[in-house]
Amino acid sequence: MSKLKVAVIGCGSIAKHRHIAEYANNPYVALVAFCDPSKERAQAMADQFGGKAYTDYQELLENETIDAVSVCTPNVYHAPISIAALKAGVHVLCEKPMAVSLEESDQMILAAEQNGVVLMIGHNQRLMPPHVKAKEILSRGYLGKVLSFRTAFGHAGPEQWSAEGPGGWFFQKEKAFVGAIGDLGVHKIDLIQWLLEDEIVEVGAFLGTLAKQNTDVDDNAVCIFRTRCGVVGTMAASWTHQPGEDNSTILYCEKGIVKIGTDPRDQIIVELKDHGTERYQVGGIATNEEGGQSSSGVIDAFIEAIRTGEPPLVPGTEGRKSLRVVLAALQSVEEKRVVTIE
Repeated sequence: MSKLKVAVIGCGSIAKHRHIAEYANNPYVALVAFCDPSKERAQAMADQFGGKAYTDYQELLENETIDAVSVCTPNVYHAPISIAALKAGVHVLCEKPMAVSLEESDQMILAAEQNGVVLMIGHNQRLMPPHVKAKEILSRGYLGKVLSFRTAFGHAGPEQWSAEGPGGWFFQKEKAFVGAIGDLGVHKIDLIQWLLEDEIVEVGAFLGTLAKQNTDVDDNAVCIFRTRCGVVGTMAASWTHQPGEDNSTILYCEKGIVKIGTDPRDQIIVELKDHGTERYQVGGIATNEEGGQSSSGVIDAFIEAIRTGEPPLVPGTEGRKSLRVVLAALQSVEEKRVVTIE
């Protein structure tokens, strides 16, 4: 099989450190085009990996014969660019959150279905080794039902590693749509729903800009969730967590507790109600810290779905499930009440 021709639209840090680097390491991929409003940024990637540089994604789609594209732009452009690519018959891997409204997400899903192409969303948390292992432990059933949970994702803020730095698009509502809850919180929303094989149906949220200057998006978010099966828990997303990062989840089960990412050596600790403690070292969770940019697994999974014709690990319908929780959190803040998701 000839190599899949791939383009990357948006050449910021997530593209540079994850998408482009991981495509370059995939034997089934040929990188052929890069697009960014900064011609210099796109050209730098083209010079390093080959292919052509563009500043207009529509021009790229018109001029290049490509099989797949990664959409790594500011959040408000995810849907329009993805839909244009999908309608052109191109497989799409879109960063999260997939869109800024359910209407946009529905249009993305429909475009993929009508054109027979893959739409995958970059929710990489469910591919991280500790989370894969935790799901396997839960599936064995010896801990009984999950009763409640708490999950968190925090770092010092996107200015620490994004291409634009302080004042960049992450901090501009007109481009980002939301702050920490969309950057970090949506990852943990997806993770919890995937781990529990359940959907969040009630949301109470507090969002605030507590420390970052010159921004109109949230830098901290704390939410209370109830799932369809009655599990309750909390999620905290923070751009003011320093030093270091927090990407931890604790599941309180009928017969024990599962701690994920709470210990630097043992990525999973299972504290059994009656039978002691189990410790697992299965590999860490990729971080934005120095040396933490290990493979996310997302790009390989996307390419595998295209090659095999199997459904992607995180289809657009799954991205929509997480987006609707983010939107419900925004509604909860605005209306100062717990919001029920229909």
